[in-house]
Amino acid sequence: MELTSRPARPDDAAAIAAIYNQGIEDRMATFETDPRTAAQVESLLRSLLATHPAVVVERGARAVAFAWTVPYSGRPCYAGIGEFSVYVERAARGAGAGRAALCALVEACELAGFWKLVSRVFPENVPSRRLCASTGFREVGVHRRHGRLDGVWRDVVIVERLMGGAAGGPAAGS
Repeated sequence: MELTSRPARPDDAAAIAAIYNQGIEDRMATFETDPRTAAQVESLLRSLLATHPAVVVERGARAVAFAWTVPYSGRPCYAGIGEFSVYVERAARGAGAGRAALCALVEACELAGFWKLVSRVFPENVPSRRLCASTGFREVGVHRRHGRLDGVWRDVVIVERLMGGAAGGPAAGS
């Protein structure tokens, strides 16, 4: 079945929570350790969707991946930078759903006027690092001992992608 992407909606909260909770359980994609409820995800979506894009990827009528942005900082000078996350349901990993989600998110963010997307990826999360590299993100450094997960210090690789004028387009010198 073909993968399709679309903007996320608050009524996607249960599916998004289920996929996100798999990522939490796997301990390879987030420092979070407590599962999210559909109500928590719905509240987050309602608070962010007006300013920060989120997308869902479906196979048939079933959500198999999502990607979203949250504010990078509350300071107004950083309003065009989004911190992004991509999560794929275990059974759909390696089949293009993550790529579809990230590409759709980049497009939505460019349309919304963002000039940069950033994220933090665990160094050992090779599939995520490959996905980012293959979709135009570059690794800009490592934050050592950025946080503890299950009592163990973990490093993170910082990735970024410039968009619009910041990427060297017509307004690059502005």
